[in-house]
Amino acid sequence: MPTLAHSMAATTRAARTVAVPLGGRSYDVLIGPDLLSEAGRLIVGRLGKAKCGIVTDENVARHHLATLEASLKAEGRHKGSIVLPPGEPTKSFRALGPLSEQLLEMGLERGDLVVAFGGGVIGDLAGFAAGILRRGVRFVQIPTSLLAQVDSSVGGKTGINTPQGKNLIGIFHQPSLVIADTDVLKTLPPREMRAGYAEIAKYGLLGDAGFFTWLEAAYEDLFAYEQETLVTAIETSVKAKAAIVARDEHETGDRALLNLGHTFGHALEAWTGYSDRLLHGEGVSIGMCLAFRFSEGLGHCPAGTAERVSRHLAAAGLPTKLSDIPGDTADADNLVALMGQDKKVRDGTLTFILARNIGDAFIAHDVPPDKVRDFLAREIAG
Repeated sequence: MPTLAHSMAATTRAARTVAVPLGGRSYDVLIGPDLLSEAGRLIVGRLGKAKCGIVTDENVARHHLATLEASLKAEGRHKGSIVLPPGEPTKSFRALGPLSEQLLEMGLERGDLVVAFGGGVIGDLAGFAAGILRRGVRFVQIPTSLLAQVDSSVGGKTGINTPQGKNLIGIFHQPSLVIADTDVLKTLPPREMRAGYAEIAKYGLLGDAGFFTWLEAAYEDLFAYEQETLVTAIETSVKAKAAIVARDEHETGDRALLNLGHTFGHALEAWTGYSDRLLHGEGVSIGMCLAFRFSEGLGHCPAGTAERVSRHLAAAGLPTKLSDIPGDTADADNLVALMGQDKKVRDGTLTFILARNIGDAFIAHDVPPDKVRDFLAREIAG
């Protein structure tokens, strides 16, 4: 009969491992199929016999909570589960306070673990709660959306939204382990899968032209859940993010490159009220297309580059223009005002991630707001 150590070694060998090297806060990201049923063993084997409190949402709970609970119970580590409503409105002060109190009532101590089991909303909210609970407890990310697996679960950014903008309240609090089970993605609605793909494309667009070219040929296999393609795309994205985070953990330098498309995208999310009108990845998709069109208009990158970007994202089923957002028409002045709340604003000056070409993004600190306003007015007019 295989031993526990034997079983864990086999599971770990089956998964691809990406290290996030941050000295004493270093951790691994495990990527592969059928990891959820082994989560208890993986957590205990790497982080010790801590009690685990799960935070998830109703959608994830319906499909996958029983599997994770059984895995933790088999190791005697399950302390309790908290199930929250799905969607961006949950990432708020209104949810943070009660969640923190529920985790305390669960009896989690400083040496225990919060397990963030969900997409970006749950990861950001539960990670923030872990960071402030008892002045900081460890947490594990088990991301269940493609967007969270390739982006938000890695790097330690946690936080909540406010009416003034997205992610404006939060802390840097690194997870102790990330377990990305590619099998759970099969229960994602197609729209959520496409939204997550925008963040994968981002890594090619900001710094790896060869990866973007590969995606142009391989994206259909990814959406067909072909495991080799899916795992390779996630692993490549996580490696790219890990390398940038290791250089600039607290976003004082080139980590800002990871925000390609996000200055536009976050403003669009705020304008649509963080509603189902526009998912985060959809906002990023439009934002990246806007960033490339804006870069072309300023003479930074060759003509036709933005069209190539838009063509691929549209082929993947993503929105690429402001007019693709259902409902009211955007207002240029309103969007520029919302951008003024962006975390990268310095002395009232807008900072954008622009591009010289596919795979060659750069940080522009002194973009005149009037040029942005004029550009958006042209985009709105069509």
